[in-house]
Amino acid sequence: MTGGQGAVAVVLEAKAREGLVRTVASAKSEVRAVLRARIVLAAADGLANGAIARELDVSVNTVRKWRGRFAGRGVEGLRDARRSGRPRSYGPEVRVAIVATATSMAPWPEATWSHRAIARRVAGTCFAPVSASQVGRILADLDLKPHKVRGWLTRRDTPDFWRRAADVCALYLDPPEGAVVLSIDEKTAIAARSRRHPGRSARPGEPGRREFEYRRHGTASLVAALDVCTGEVLTEVVRRNDAATFTAFLEQLDRAIAPGKEIHAVLDNGSSHTARHTRTWLAAHPRWHVRWTPPHASWLNQVELFFSALTRRVLRHGDFASRDDLIDKLEAYAITHNATAKPYRWTYEGTPLKAA
Repeated sequence: MTGGQGAVAVVLEAKAREGLVRTVASAKSEVRAVLRARIVLAAADGLANGAIARELDVSVNTVRKWRGRFAGRGVEGLRDARRSGRPRSYGPEVRVAIVATATSMAPWPEATWSHRAIARRVAGTCFAPVSASQVGRILADLDLKPHKVRGWLTRRDTPDFWRRAADVCALYLDPPEGAVVLSIDEKTAIAARSRRHPGRSARPGEPGRREFEYRRHGTASLVAALDVCTGEVLTEVVRRNDAATFTAFLEQLDRAIAPGKEIHAVLDNGSSHTARHTRTWLAAHPRWHVRWTPPHASWLNQVELFFSALTRRVLRHGDFASRDDLIDKLEAYAITHNATAKPYRWTYEGTPLKAA
């Protein structure tokens, strides 16, 4: 269509029109992008430049500019043209030196690079004085962050990892009929700490406040066995985290479970679980069948879900006047949990995770 006598013709295909309409309707679109889209849509509807200028409260020259840019280059013509700007103060060799420095080992004894240290190194190699702030701008433009380090773990037992993970998950998803399935682990060194001054409860528009300083009253360790099929958990506070203490807990479980029932247990590779004393005890109790989680995969142990909830609801912001107070709250939480216990809904199948 044409937009009046002498105006540049604007023809909109359906796809281009749809994109411009989305730009106008989006609350996240830039104001200038919305204005340009509205000019083109109005021109495509046959309005003259003057009518468009009056409707959008802009000059006729503005309408003429973006109408012509779209007619000549399409949607790409509605983008801002590149500007020459001020010439770069530093040549490519300085930028390369900054990148090379940021991606090399930091100078001994430091572990990571700072912008100031990079600037000093570059000044010493390229004889080009560069400020720490300029180093930061160049690195930001390249999305390079030498001060940030992300941890990772080299997985052990790689050939057997997925088989063991699948074996544990198969036990959760399809437990043997008539058997007891237990997920067992310890939570050690739980600190009993009390704040030196009372905190303040949350208020509208203001989070709760907690005193920073605290007093220590010792620690406690908790061993827990989660019944995978019911969600109930049996806990015991222990003073030592060794194989003898762990097998004593297993002995307690063995006596509590009816004779003749098979017991399938999921254990991680903690030292008290893999010790010779524990393996000897398991060999002497043939109704116990153990699935070991792969190394570095203790998150496959379902009891960790219970420990996570315990941490969030009792420990993280808890205030404990003594070790006995900590123990009382640990036991009370377990009792409350069992009153309404339900099995966790386990969905992971132990297969390699795929990117979405």
